[in-house]
This record gives sequence, structure tokens and C-alpha cells, in this order.
Amino acid sequence: MKQIFTSLLLIVVINSSSFSQTSTGFPEEYKVLHIEPSKTDSTISEANSPHLVVYNPEAKQGKLLFFMPGTGGIALKGPKSLFATAVNQGYHVINISYINTPAVAQICRGKVLAENSNCTEEFRTRRIYGNNNFSLIDDAPQDAIVNRLTKLLIYLSEHDKTGNWDTYLENGVPKWSEIAVSGQSQGGGMAAFIAKEQLVSRVVDFSGGWDYSDKPKIAKWYYSPSVTPSDVWYGTYHVTEPAAKIIKESYDAMGIPESHIYPFNLPVPEGKKGHSNGVRNIGYVNDWIELLGKGN
Repeated sequence: MKQIFTSLLLIVVINSSSFSQTSTGFPEEYKVLHIEPSKTDSTISEANSPHLVVYNPEAKQGKLLFFMPGTGGIALKGPKSLFATAVNQGYHVINISYINTPAVAQICRGKVLAENSNCTEEFRTRRIYGNNNFSLIDDAPQDAIVNRLTKLLIYLSEHDKTGNWDTYLENGVPKWSEIAVSGQSQGGGMAAFIAKEQLVSRVVDFSGGWDYSDKPKIAKWYYSPSVTPSDVWYGTYHVTEPAAKIIKESYDAMGIPESHIYPFNLPVPEGKKGHSNGVRNIGYVNDWIELLGKGN
């Protein structure tokens, strides 16, 4: 982690601290949309709080940053300073609204895990793709993360022409090569799981979960081959997290280069948790810029 603050960083930090002065929490030149999932797919009724969509129509279009919040996360309450930094880096941003409770760690544990060492992989497959018969969560196929993203992109391509959302679609499905996947906690794990199977442009995993196959062994899927090359994988965690050691072990298992793993260590405000500090603390803006890279 680098803590050298350049003049550019200072400008970004100043801008980040002023985002709350606008009604959306973002600079006025940004386009901000709140779109309920049911508007994009009438069969969706669960987890229908709005998706958050942000981009700068005046900037050269770049990649899409597809972000998935953690357990209990609400898209509209996502880390706006992080998203604004992503837009500054040239990205369109989607913070998806999806079923994020119960979490994988709440289901795949104890006797359940002992009887099925592939529990976490089957759980994530159901929640992401909705195409298996994992029975321990009630997510319907239309509630799957990828369906929600697909339907949102199609909706945006039809209703927000200035966003040129067709860029992120190919034959009616996400064009993963134009999409960077990211998320925090459960969402970070979802991003990593997607990147194993889809060739994405970049992976940024913020404290992305701690799946097991049989405690203390981490889940087997972490070791599975990845179609996304290791040089575009990035991961973070806070050194004060109770699960810091296992998160680091999972990053190593996934082959994330050591230089792409960021052990955050800035003080955590009283009453807050290190687990979410990495996406909220604007002291990490310089690190966010490195993690995200240039979107355009």
C-alpha cells in the first residue's frame, strides 16, 4: 500500500469530501440513476430497492465497474467516494441491488458444511447464476445477480441513450471483457467467483469473504483455474479484521500477486469496523486509484 499523496490525490480527496454537498452525493456533472430491479424485469419482486448507476456523460467512455455490496448492503447507501473515484478514473459504475441475506457464511457452516464440502460453491452459483438446485436459499432464477445485471443493462440501453450501455452487452448478455467486477465482503467473494468463470477486465475484491470446505480448510473453489489472468486481480483487507488471515490465505490461493494485495492499516474510527473501512475511508483514495486503474 502506498501512502504518498500527490497533488492529484489531494484534488481528488477535496472533491471526495465535497460530494455530500449535492443532492445525489456526487458532482453535478455526473449522471446518477436509481432504478428498481422490478422496472427492468417484472418477475423480480424480492430485494427491489433501487440499483445505483453513476457515470460522467462528458468523459470518454470506459469500462463498467460492476460492484456488489456485502451482506445487508443497500445499493443506494454504497461507498460514494469510492464510486466517484471510479468515475474519475473513467468508469461507468453500477452498484447492484440483489438478495444478499442470508450470507454464505450463515448457511455453509457446521453440519451443513461437514455434509457438503462444496456448499459455498453451490451457494454462490445459485446466487450469481440461478442455474443450479442448491436448496438452502430461496433465491429464484430471476433474482440471480447476473440476470439482474443483464436486465439492468438492457433497460439502460433502451432508456438512457447517453450512457451508450450497449457497450457492455454482447448478444443480449454482459460483455465481460468490458466489465470490471468488484464488491465488498460477500460481494467481493461474488466478484472473485465470477472472474474465475468469466474473462473480465479487472477484479477488485474488498475483504471478499472466507469460504470454507471444512474448517480450517478454505473452500476448494479458491484453487480452481481462472479464465481471468492473475495480473488483473486485486484484493484488500484491513489488518484489524478478525478474518484477515483467512482472507489473505484465499487471495494467495487464487493466485493474486503479492503486489496486488493491499493490507489496509489506517486507524478505524471508534464504533466502526475494519471490515468495511477499505471502501469507506477516503484516506485510501490513492490506493483506490491503483486498484481501479484507468477505466478508459
